Amino acid sequence: MLNLYLKLYKLKKSTEIRQDFLDFFASKQHKIVPSAAVFPYDDPTLLFTNAGMNQFKDVFLGTGSRDYKRCADTQKCIRVSGKHNDLEEVGHDGYHHTFFEMLGNWSFGDYYKKEAIQWAWELLTGVWKLDKKRLWVTVFRDDDEAMELWKSETDIDHSHILKFDEKDNFWEMGDTGPCGPCSEIHYDFTEAGCSPADVNADNPDVMEIWNLVFIQYNRDKEGKLHDLPQRHVDTGMGFERMVRVLQNKTSNYLTDVFLPVINELIQITGKEYSGRFEAPMNVIADHVRTLTFAIADGAIPSNEGRGYVLRRVLRRAARYGRNLDMRSPFIYKLVDTLVETMGHVFPEIVEKREFIKEVIKGEEESFNITLDKGIALFNEEVERMKAAKEDTFSGEVAFKLHDTYGFPVDLTELMAREIGYGLDMASFNEKMEIARGLSRVDKILDTIEQNEYDDLKKIEDDLVYNPYIEDDTVYTKILGYQNRYDNGTGILLNNNPFYKASGGQVNDEGLLVIEGKEYPVQNVNTKHIIEIPHIDFVNTPTEAIAKLNMPRRRSIERNHSATHIMHEALRRVLGSHIKQMGSYLDDKVLRFDFPHFHKLKPEEIDDIEQIVNDKIKENIAVYAEELPIEKANEIPHVKKFFGDKYGEIVRVVFIDDKFSVEFCGGTHVKATSDIGLFKITREESISAGTRRIFARTGEGILDYITERVTEIEKLSSELPEKYAKNFLHAMTEFKKDFDRADFRDAELQRTLLKYQDSTISSLHELKAKFQEEKKQLEKELARQKVKQASGGIDELLKNPAMHGGFRLVTAKFDVDTMDELKEIGDKLREKIGSGVGLLYSVIEGKVALCAVVSDDLVKEKKLSAGKIAGDIAKILGGGGGGKPHLATAGGKDVTKINEAVAALPGVIDKYL
Repeated sequence: MLNLYLKLYKLKKSTEIRQDFLDFFASKQHKIVPSAAVFPYDDPTLLFTNAGMNQFKDVFLGTGSRDYKRCADTQKCIRVSGKHNDLEEVGHDGYHHTFFEMLGNWSFGDYYKKEAIQWAWELLTGVWKLDKKRLWVTVFRDDDEAMELWKSETDIDHSHILKFDEKDNFWEMGDTGPCGPCSEIHYDFTEAGCSPADVNADNPDVMEIWNLVFIQYNRDKEGKLHDLPQRHVDTGMGFERMVRVLQNKTSNYLTDVFLPVINELIQITGKEYSGRFEAPMNVIADHVRTLTFAIADGAIPSNEGRGYVLRRVLRRAARYGRNLDMRSPFIYKLVDTLVETMGHVFPEIVEKREFIKEVIKGEEESFNITLDKGIALFNEEVERMKAAKEDTFSGEVAFKLHDTYGFPVDLTELMAREIGYGLDMASFNEKMEIARGLSRVDKILDTIEQNEYDDLKKIEDDLVYNPYIEDDTVYTKILGYQNRYDNGTGILLNNNPFYKASGGQVNDEGLLVIEGKEYPVQNVNTKHIIEIPHIDFVNTPTEAIAKLNMPRRRSIERNHSATHIMHEALRRVLGSHIKQMGSYLDDKVLRFDFPHFHKLKPEEIDDIEQIVNDKIKENIAVYAEELPIEKANEIPHVKKFFGDKYGEIVRVVFIDDKFSVEFCGGTHVKATSDIGLFKITREESISAGTRRIFARTGEGILDYITERVTEIEKLSSELPEKYAKNFLHAMTEFKKDFDRADFRDAELQRTLLKYQDSTISSLHELKAKFQEEKKQLEKELARQKVKQASGGIDELLKNPAMHGGFRLVTAKFDVDTMDELKEIGDKLREKIGSGVGLLYSVIEGKVALCAVVSDDLVKEKKLSAGKIAGDIAKILGGGGGGKPHLATAGGKDVTKINEAVAALPGVIDKYL
């Protein structure tokens, strides 16, 4: 229907509009380039790509170049953080979005203002035939050149050209660097026509559609402007806004960019869509775009960095889903529609479709668990505020919503604002600072107070931190010491060979020899300060010998290099979404956390192990280079981690430059064959969408084999001798082979591990068989016991006590479980006729009770076995109950059994 509507009214579809733009600039000799990812891999200053120019930032800064002078593209952009943050505006107007496409054209030292202005006007009024009367242009107040070009190169109404100051019409990349005036083009949606006062006045009906930026200056540290040797053009057109103009809509959400998703929302929720400012549906339609494109490019919702921003976006959408009565996951269902409408332009969302849906669904399921509880707490606080006549939502409650129920504070602020309340952010921030402080206690020792080492600044250029040496002994100088640590003394060394824990790799260990005495290294507190046991020097020594525990270091290196290889193997087996979310490496084990929504299949684990062990066999040289950050970023497929603070020089570790290349400050083997064998020992989930792998290498494999020998012996001991003796004999032979094992003998280790796998599997099968046999035998014994006890019921009923005209039976039975006692109770109830029975037994030192009442007494006398059992149990210091005809209970005090049984007639009388 939508396409038919567009066709009937001769309106362009959004796909045509996007292609018009690209075709137009291709005709002007522009190279059409693909969109960059929605987050910049090589720019730690940006969480997300927020403008088309981000991928060309190095060109503007003069640190990079391209093989073309002019280009155009459609860039995927996200604005949810920092200076450009449109999150709070989404849903409350018709033109702000967290995800949008920016159509742009660029000139790198080629054409300038004249051509940029000519072509912008040609496309808008010549190709798209926009009403010239509805177009307004703004220029920087001092940019007379642009003002005159708009007058001479276009036929715009000169009264529609306005001057503004820096706030609106001067673009800057930052406090320093490339900058220049800009010229914005605005479209007038008003019926009567707007006035100059409506332009740049946040009037939703007078909307900026295109910004032409002229980069001609460089601002220095003093704030002065200097002409650049080359002048550039950087333009950005809001695609969704332009579609709105050309489809003549009152809101971007009413265009064919959004309506397919909104129509799907209508189908899913069964709700109506009222139109222009329908907040819940507009927000959800917008946010699913952000989530889909970010996840497709490799971002995953988490608790930090861009991952936390995505989690906030998703939880904001989920909360708006509650406004539509959606209480089960639904956002993920919109992905298919989005892929169908945008996948032809951005094929990455087609490729990652199922993964994107899994990630979003998992996040929805996780948040749904706490969302309703959080909303209930929010509503409780609102009711309290109403009663107290307060108008500011408690920061303490907002913190609890954040800390306990996962509510981002901006979500709580939004909910409060919707009902007319503010939020006490000062109190919330205070609580957050306390929480952050508690989490940072363990990091305090990583800092040096300036007043403790007064001369540190003067000498730090002479300090050497070199954990990459081959020697295990280093002669060094002591520059100072400080007894500031709880259990030790900090020694400032001018040459420190001990590795400081970072990147998941643990501290080195070893000895520090001072004046002939050896002190164990307890910690490496900073790159220059190591900690030894507490000591008070009479005179500060000046020299020391650092001795590394090199065997331990070598084991750590094996695990670290294996982690790099495994990282790439995971990507090749599971997909390009794999990235390191955390790791731990010591001399025993390596641990690696990564985003994935499925338990790894046995064949996937086998494939990963195979790739790693094949690379180990290839004996690939492992080497590191220190490179300028710009050069390192140009290496194809280099792995680095957003949030890490990289300096101008970075260390890059290569394991075959076509296989694994990573930014890394850790220590590594010289060649992959030094690793020995690699074995994944465990794989598990640690949170929604995050898996963890444990693995061993080298001597760690030998430790693993030893642990499994212990496991086999334990399993064998749990079996009858007829099963266990063959395995115990085999273990004796196995140990002979194991005693000659060496961590470098990978084939022998592989043979031993396979033998252990087979043995453990067989033992588990036999254990399951033995346990089943034991279970069946116990069931048979229980049946025999119940059958024998049931025969005793006939004896009980031959001459029963009478009470109130019906039978009263009490008896003790020797049983092992309450179920057995209950089964005997059923037999008694079948045969008692009209009466009440109380059976009891002592099981594992506690009293078990079973009360029964015949049907006639339940119906006519209103007696209840549940009430009777409960009252008797109270006498025994316990409780219980059940149905009127049969109930069970228990008590702790076995000394009061006789008293409890004697109380039965009185208990019955109470209910008659």
